[in-house]
Amino acid sequence: MNPVKQSKTIKRKGIKLSSKKGVVAIERRKHPRFNLKLPLDYFRIDDKENHGGIIANASELGILVYLPEKMEIGTTLNTEIFYAKGLELDSIKAIGKVVWSDLAARKSWGEHRYGLQFKSIDKKNLNKLKNLFEEVGKAKNLKGKE
Repeated sequence: MNPVKQSKTIKRKGIKLSSKKGVVAIERRKHPRFNLKLPLDYFRIDDKENHGGIIANASELGILVYLPEKMEIGTTLNTEIFYAKGLELDSIKAIGKVVWSDLAARKSWGEHRYGLQFKSIDKKNLNKLKNLFEEVGKAKNLKGKE
């Protein structure tokens, strides 16, 4: 029997996934990730020299970033995420901690990929982040209807 045409049911951590052409991914996170390609400025708390990076995705709890320098897990960074709000540039400020790292999948974005967990983000900046997620979700839905 052709494995592509074969229907499979996979039971994984209590969730059944069925597909005729492979595995279906289901988002199970409490705070789902949104794919974003946004510029980021950051500096180490103990350094104050500004550097730039790129955000690949984000949630209310943290961000996946591509940065040009190697960092240790546990490093604390002061971050500022830039995005367009109408015709103006706005930003979201937060303090994050490196919780994992690996080599970047895309060299053009930076040599190192990190998972940053937000350690401090005030209510105003968190609301900006949530509003940005809503806009991304609306844009994705509109694009899917075309």
